[in-house]
Amino acid sequence: MSDITVVVEPREETGKNSNRRLRASGSIPAVVYGAGREAVPITVHEKTMREFLKEVGGENAVFLLKLGDSAKSRHAMIRDLQINPVLRTIEHIDFQRVLMDEKVKVMVGVHLEGTPDGVKNEGGMLDFVTREVEIECLPGDIPTEFVVDITALKIGDHIEAKDVELPKGVEMLTDESRVLAAVAHSRVAEELEEADAAAEEGEGLIEELPTEPELIGGRDKEEDEEDG
Repeated sequence: MSDITVVVEPREETGKNSNRRLRASGSIPAVVYGAGREAVPITVHEKTMREFLKEVGGENAVFLLKLGDSAKSRHAMIRDLQINPVLRTIEHIDFQRVLMDEKVKVMVGVHLEGTPDGVKNEGGMLDFVTREVEIECLPGDIPTEFVVDITALKIGDHIEAKDVELPKGVEMLTDESRVLAAVAHSRVAEELEEADAAAEEGEGLIEELPTEPELIGGRDKEEDEEDG
């Protein structure tokens, strides 16, 4: 859990025009909801959020959300961050209030560690299938990521969600049979095997062909000798 405090201000006006003016002044329209209370429109300085995101990454970070100069503060998380695809500026933020003694459901990234034996020594190819899993735990117990060792994987082997080592108090919500990563034959190896198989079949067909092709609709040798 982060000890950082993010200061926000109440937002009196809402709507597209108001939000446009806020962004032009260097602020971001936002909303805070959850913990059994109604949603409240707020605003936060973009510079403040960029510094915060740079320090903690923002994903699943629990921090204190403080309302202006008041003594009101609440633990919160970022639930949605809308980014302008062209300008790469933050357009809107959804904050969720959290209670430290109530569990939350979050998505946590999976980090693969090592090079599989099947890739290193057998010419296989690694397929990273599932890059994050859903878990449930108290806000203070949220892992930053799950590190999975894949060095022992050979061609045909895979890692499932049930193979992830969970810290105490963390429950896996993703289907335990979900494949996270697998090692398979590389496309090049498969193509070579298919080419070899096709070549073997071609050789068999050639061996079955007659040495002297039969004439169709023509005269045979005996008929030619009789005429001679």
